[in-house]
Amino acid sequence: MEVIESRIDKNSDEFKANYAAMEKMVSELREELRIAREDRSEKALKRNAELGKLTVQQRLDKLLDRNTPWLEIAPLAARGLYDKKVHAAGSRAGIGLIHGREVVVNANDPMIKGGTIYPLGVKKGLRLQTIAMENHLPTVTLVDSGGAFLPLQSEIFPDADDGGRIFYNQAIMSKMNLPQITAVLGLCTAGGAYIPAMSDHVVHVKGTGAIFLGGPPLVKAATGEDVTAEELGGAMLHCRESGVSDYFANDDAEAMEIIRDIVELLPRKEKSRIPTRPPKDPIYEPQEIWGIVPRSISTPYDVREIIARMVDGSEFLEFKALYGPTLVCGWAYIHGYQVGILGNNGVLFSDSSLKATQFIQLCDRQGIPLLFLQNIAGYIVGREYERGGITKDGHKMVNAVATATVPKFTVIVGASFGAGNYGMCGRAYSPRFLWMWPNAQIGVMGGEQAADVLVTVKNDQLAREGKPPLPKEIVDGIRGPIIESALKEGNAYYSTSQLWDDGILDPAKTRDVLGLAISVSLNAPLADRVQGHGTFRM
Repeated sequence: MEVIESRIDKNSDEFKANYAAMEKMVSELREELRIAREDRSEKALKRNAELGKLTVQQRLDKLLDRNTPWLEIAPLAARGLYDKKVHAAGSRAGIGLIHGREVVVNANDPMIKGGTIYPLGVKKGLRLQTIAMENHLPTVTLVDSGGAFLPLQSEIFPDADDGGRIFYNQAIMSKMNLPQITAVLGLCTAGGAYIPAMSDHVVHVKGTGAIFLGGPPLVKAATGEDVTAEELGGAMLHCRESGVSDYFANDDAEAMEIIRDIVELLPRKEKSRIPTRPPKDPIYEPQEIWGIVPRSISTPYDVREIIARMVDGSEFLEFKALYGPTLVCGWAYIHGYQVGILGNNGVLFSDSSLKATQFIQLCDRQGIPLLFLQNIAGYIVGREYERGGITKDGHKMVNAVATATVPKFTVIVGASFGAGNYGMCGRAYSPRFLWMWPNAQIGVMGGEQAADVLVTVKNDQLAREGKPPLPKEIVDGIRGPIIESALKEGNAYYSTSQLWDDGILDPAKTRDVLGLAISVSLNAPLADRVQGHGTFRM
């Protein structure tokens, strides 16, 4: 494969201005992540210490292999929502190594509202279960929660994708033979009691861990019986009498060690195989991406410059380089794993859509994972393009993305608007993982375009009624709020707070995150290669 020849001038004013802007955004991201991990009240810290509990970070440090990667999932979920204090939707979660084995970990944080579960906490739990099922990973759940946040119970309890789905998924995961390990480190109340009850292994800490369908206050109200949490559902009761729990631990540290022992003894399965070669660094520094990405998402740039700083040796075999130039497709390696890459260089036309369709089918038949680098305003519109078949050609691309069986990974590096989000494997098209960069924006369309559409529609209506178009002051009054709303609800932080993605990444770290994600995906078997019809060429 040829090395991509970079044409970036690192001494240009444009590069330096872009670099400074991204550096500021990455600095803000790091501070947001620090707040989510560390911002806890003195009262909560003191209470946790009085109970003899470890912090969530201390639990993770003892649970996971030392000095190994940790792929955190949704670290800024619920940011700015509720009372702005439900950091990370109430849990630390991600994929880490235990005795060299990749495992999904979901740890309640009892120092956030006592571990109370909010609606987005449920959504985060469901996302983690999806990751475990798609990638065939064992799960470790560190339970320390007082149960659902009752004032929002209508958003947590009744629907198909609410709290009950957690337990449904546990049953499906058991059927899939995916090991589930739960540590009961604090309260495990009401529906939450089913989490350990439906797990393969339950580690129970004496004194602080308690499992019960109804806690002492409910028992008192319902039966008049006075009982302590330890008497009602403590470790000795469930390890010695009920048999709900399997392993007795004296404290958090011992519980983490028992979990490590359990994981070490789990049967090992060989990972799926894809084309690999020894990994090597890009010849260009990944942090140069900071200076490449423009300050405005409407400013075009060559996606090859990003690819050159992500892939091994900056080497790239481009597919149909002269055809459909607004979409760059080709093969490369990331940390030794072969991938097929699709990156936007403008709006999608019929030719770029057809090119994508063929490329995706080739990768799917050859068992090569797909990486989508999204910076897309959408598919081209207009009379000429409709006559040329953009609707059916765009459909072919969307169909290929939806039906591809290989692992798919998406990074939104700029704009993600309209059907372009679908064609470039947005969340609805089930990429194994999806991340955003701090500069990214997502929505049906950009704020400027949305405002213009609404003004045009209104003026067309007035014209049909024989009235003059809207005066400038009214147009400005319409445009302003629409643009402001689009910027607020389309930015990366709004997206990640709603769990539309798996997190915001420093562009310079994206290569390493992708390497981890590809490794994780290979725990699941690759589907049988596409049979029945060959690749549709055009």
